[in-house]
Amino acid sequence: MMPQDNFGQLLQFFKILGHESRLQIVGLLANGERSVGDLAEALALTEPTVSHHLAMMKEVGLLGVRAEGTTRIYWLDLTFLERMSKNIFSQDNLATLTPDNREENSAQKILQTFIEGNRIKEIPARRQKRFVVLQWLVNQFEPGIRYPEAEMNIRLKQYHPDHAALRRYLIENGLMQRENGIYWRIDQAI
Repeated sequence: MMPQDNFGQLLQFFKILGHESRLQIVGLLANGERSVGDLAEALALTEPTVSHHLAMMKEVGLLGVRAEGTTRIYWLDLTFLERMSKNIFSQDNLATLTPDNREENSAQKILQTFIEGNRIKEIPARRQKRFVVLQWLVNQFEPGIRYPEAEMNIRLKQYHPDHAALRRYLIENGLMQRENGIYWRIDQAI
């Protein structure tokens, strides 16, 4: 799995290059060093606008800069591009950008937010987040075991004081089934 900071860096890189003016600046700087004034003139933009784009590009490490008197000279940082190519754009790292991994990362983040130790800190208000927490909760119950309601309440109270809401959500979300006051985990639960 791609480390989160590499993923963030890759996302920021594409956001930066996703703007037409910034992409044109990369093209101009690929041909050699330029000042803000040179870039503004070549792109028919104001110097403050060019400076804004350059600051964003410099922030991710795409550009180098040096002062020549009161003029700032920018260049494309080829070592940054080589590092991106080797580390982040490797086939192994790019292969981790699949939807399955994003969903897995998202579920882990939700669990870290709402579960502390073996307790639910808060039942999420949003249905999708609540479902992730409920999937975690249902996995605390053994498949094939039937639990009387009194035992369900005792077990659910171990995870959160609002055992009635948890019981209801587990049934409503199809993670457990109930009949005559007896509860059991549905086999398809993961």
